[in-house]
Amino acid sequence: MAAAAAASLRAGNGALSRLKALLHLPVSLRLNRTLAGGELQAQEEQAEASSDGAAHLVEIDMSKWKTYDARSCGVTGHSIPKSPWTVLALLRDAGFNAYLVGGCVRDLILKRVPKDFDVITTASLQQVKEKFHRCDIVGKRFPICRVRIKGSVVEVSSFKTIAKRTEGKEKVAFSCKPSGCNKRDFILWRDSMHRDFTINSLFFDLSENKIYDYTNAMEDVRSLKLRTIIPAQLSFEEDCARILRGVRIAARLGLALSRDIEIAIGSLSSSIAGLNKHRLMLEINSILSYGAAEPSLCLLQRLRLLEIILPFHAAYLDQQNRGHSAQSSLMLMRLFFNMDKLVSCNQPSDCTLWIGLLAFHLALVNNPQDASVIWAFASTLHHGKWKGASQFANKHAKLRVNFVPEISGSSTYKSALAERVSNLASLVQESVSILSDTNRLIESMTRYPHSSCSGLVLIQEQVANNVREIFQVLVNDVEFYNDGRECFEINYELLGKGFLRETRHVLGTIILNTMSGGVVQQEEAVEDKKLLDAVGDQQEIVISKQSRHASLSHLIAQEVFKDDNKSSQPVSSSDSLEGSVDEQQKFNGGRCISIEQKVVAKKRRGGLAYKSVEVEECQEFVKAFQSSRREANVVKGERLRINETLAEMKGGTKERVKAVKRHSSKNSASKNQLDITDKHESTSKDVRKQENVLIVERGLKEAKRRKREVLVEEESSRPLLSDIFR
Repeated sequence: MAAAAAASLRAGNGALSRLKALLHLPVSLRLNRTLAGGELQAQEEQAEASSDGAAHLVEIDMSKWKTYDARSCGVTGHSIPKSPWTVLALLRDAGFNAYLVGGCVRDLILKRVPKDFDVITTASLQQVKEKFHRCDIVGKRFPICRVRIKGSVVEVSSFKTIAKRTEGKEKVAFSCKPSGCNKRDFILWRDSMHRDFTINSLFFDLSENKIYDYTNAMEDVRSLKLRTIIPAQLSFEEDCARILRGVRIAARLGLALSRDIEIAIGSLSSSIAGLNKHRLMLEINSILSYGAAEPSLCLLQRLRLLEIILPFHAAYLDQQNRGHSAQSSLMLMRLFFNMDKLVSCNQPSDCTLWIGLLAFHLALVNNPQDASVIWAFASTLHHGKWKGASQFANKHAKLRVNFVPEISGSSTYKSALAERVSNLASLVQESVSILSDTNRLIESMTRYPHSSCSGLVLIQEQVANNVREIFQVLVNDVEFYNDGRECFEINYELLGKGFLRETRHVLGTIILNTMSGGVVQQEEAVEDKKLLDAVGDQQEIVISKQSRHASLSHLIAQEVFKDDNKSSQPVSSSDSLEGSVDEQQKFNGGRCISIEQKVVAKKRRGGLAYKSVEVEECQEFVKAFQSSRREANVVKGERLRINETLAEMKGGTKERVKAVKRHSSKNSASKNQLDITDKHESTSKDVRKQENVLIVERGLKEAKRRKREVLVEEESSRPLLSDIFR
């Protein structure tokens, strides 16, 4: 009894302190920092009980409540998939109000593909369940309906859920409603106050094509800013999972964190270790499985959260950064960068994929391998058979892959390759235990004695066993392995469900792409077009810094002397997957297109990806390119003059023949004269034709001579492309 009273007193004091924090805010900010509905009333009553009956009512600033035409924001009914559209329509036909809410509205405004579509309605959850046959009510703390319709699941929540949690206080809450505020706006505002971030508090009414904003969220969407509804410290104390949710949203959309959020994360980061493991795993899977794993890992590392979630990999990144290695060039980041190119919000992967990548990388850090072993390992996973993997690995043995400390170096040693691949698979399986067992994790952290270890492991044993099963096929009798795979396109439905065969194939694809990106020197071009076609979905094809020592003259000659009706094409040092890859510039209209940030232009099927370099690094090349363009214009000008001369000569002959024919039609006696004229014109035509041939030949010889001069001059005076992009 006494313990219960003490707990009640602590709860009251916490609520009172939170209310006082809100009351000290300026009136203009109270909309964004106010508690909602019944919760506000409960705190008012507690404040009243502890302050001699003085009620602390928080004003509502309606001046910032805004309604937008959805079409002016680029959001229409055509943007909504059929399943949520049907749920909204059926609820509306039943007499209830229904809105799209949260991240889906935000993503539609930003022209992004929403991860899912959430619906909120004035109907109760029981009424929603009665309306849809395939519907279940799930959740205890925040119950929702999961409606299965048209092959997908739509989550439906109810405004009445909040009213039920604050039963007995609803009338008082509505007494706080400002004059001029209708019931619908007040209900929407109250719900928005219970959400995590402003950009997740927008409502979209499909029937009226309107977007409702009660927290100044549209301004944050336009400025790409992440802010909490209430002060971040209070918000994260309420639910520390919001920290991870904020990281995921900011990394995927490229948002800037408010100063308030960064300070709160710094003081409350350790609280995420106390989350339920199942919920923590859900949040981490949402971060890594939906196409934004690499930027998310970077942000987690910057905010010192990665050392809590994945302490071994956080210590690895710290050590590499102290060695002045560019974080984007590290093998761990390249693995997840290539994974992000294959998965997305509408085509996510199962958690076994990113766990497999973490275990693979962890095994290489603890036991560096020869590059040929990794080539064979990845080729076997990708193709689903050992046959050809040995030849493939030996063929790439001459390529130097620059990943330290993961790769020990390339060699021509060929014996027992299958045994070494099996050994690597066993090491990866052992590394899964480090990610799922606290004792093994602490033991492995002795490699980094100066790094802290939270002892937190995310992965349950059942999931760990599934990941181990991915690599089991390479452990025993790898030389006889053949899963019969014939199609190399990714089946995203199977990948999302965690089918091991599909996950194994995608893992091999990611590792092959990563190894290709790590090649820094190529002694000979590798012709493997079949592998390129198989792995080429969203593959980067770029110019190597050192491959073939391509000079500026080769690039300029291709651009300057190509046919006018052909567009500029990117230059690649090799058509194969393994063509040494590092940097590429795209040329258009005589200008070098360069962007300060890394920009990847993707095409879904066999597309190209371009990487830019810094603007100042292109200046010297731009000057060389423009100089060559001027030389080319001289040659093109001569060609144009030759063509004009030929056209004039041809046109003049036709006009003279027409004039003679018109004259002969009036006077039949001129027939003989026409015959004589025709013979004369025929003779003149032959003479002019010979003259034209000589003119063209002289023009072409002059053009070739000038072209050779340009190339020779460039070869002798211009720097190598690899030097410029170094």
